[in-house]
Amino acid sequence: MKITADDVRHVAELARLEIDDGDIDRFARHLGSILEYVESLKSVDTSNVLPTAHAVLTRNAFRPDDAQPSIDPGGALGNAPETEDGYFVVPKIIE
Repeated sequence: MKITADDVRHVAELARLEIDDGDIDRFARHLGSILEYVESLKSVDTSNVLPTAHAVLTRNAFRPDDAQPSIDPGGALGNAPETEDGYFVVPKIIE
């Protein structure tokens, strides 16, 4: 696939990148060679390759989700600078 200078400018604008005009042709060549390489991957025979979600076998590292006793309200509010009727008092942020 041939990448033009206009393609590079368009992609740079979408990505909010500033590219000097002197670098446009160099980026067009580099992007073109990358796309050519990706295109060449289509010719690789993958018929005997199983699809994978991970390159390395992983196992679930999470603990079981078992019910645990929760902290009592007095303990939760114990270090709060200010409480009222069993709730945290925080500064008002909406006028």
